Amino acid sequence: MYNSTSLSEFLLLGLVDSFIARHFLFLLCLLIYILTLTGNLSVLSVIITDVRLQTPMYFFLSNLAILDIASSTTTVPRLLSDFFREKKSISKTHCILQLFFFLTFISTETFLLAAMSFDRYTAICHPLHYTEIMQWKVCIQVLVAVWVVGILYSLLYTLSTLNLSFCGPNNIQNFFCDLRQLLELSCNSNFLNILLIFLFGGVLGLTAFLITFLPYIKILMTVLKIKTTEGRTKAFSTCTSHLTIVLIFYSTSAINYFHPNTSHFSPGRHVSLVYAVFVPVLNPLVYSLRNNDLNRGLHTYFRLLASWSAHNIHKKIVH
Repeated sequence: MYNSTSLSEFLLLGLVDSFIARHFLFLLCLLIYILTLTGNLSVLSVIITDVRLQTPMYFFLSNLAILDIASSTTTVPRLLSDFFREKKSISKTHCILQLFFFLTFISTETFLLAAMSFDRYTAICHPLHYTEIMQWKVCIQVLVAVWVVGILYSLLYTLSTLNLSFCGPNNIQNFFCDLRQLLELSCNSNFLNILLIFLFGGVLGLTAFLITFLPYIKILMTVLKIKTTEGRTKAFSTCTSHLTIVLIFYSTSAINYFHPNTSHFSPGRHVSLVYAVFVPVLNPLVYSLRNNDLNRGLHTYFRLLASWSAHNIHKKIVH
């Protein structure tokens, strides 16, 4: 029998209980987090320092790198420390704050991917008017709008959890506080919250989804009209990186939030691990492998970094 008073803390059940599996996952998640920071910071540094990459496409990509670092940092450091904690408790306040920041970064990334789709659509379907349409002033306005919508989207959901009462079990079947788990633990009616998610979240989510994917229909039609194979390959190669990231992001998001919760199928924490930990490291990897300009920029950046490091080491040895 559970206390009727509202709970003040939750217990994060984490990923695994096995000693060997826990240490293996700790090392794996630590490595992934280091790669996430290194990869995204490298992309960010290259875009800032390389004049050739200071275009609207890479402006949005640099913000994607910032969001990947932020969303990963919201969950992974806590996950790493919890691997060695016997009691993985988190206060209700900290839980809701983690939920707010995680939803903010994920929501903002959703709308940023939509903005990046429009940028690719303009570049391929209206190349003569690209510089006129995608002016820096417009790009900054779009980015501000993306962040504002993402924050409001997250704020609405986070505020809705403040009305929830938690008087039953306090075990969160995950390694971080997510909306789905909090709704499942609530002991009062979730009808209004679920209605809010499906109405407001559905409208904004569907809008972002359509803005993201519909341009690719027009892009495909435009690319197919190009007569030379070289021209088609060059045109489509500029957006394959973005399309790959979009597909990864939406597929993992859909599985994470809309998977059925049954005794036969409950991927929960493992899907969240892919969604929250692995996806942020994939974005710089995909872009560096599939984007020639960024690939060249990264090679130059690391070559200069290696040269600078070797020069400093030589100076220290001499002196």
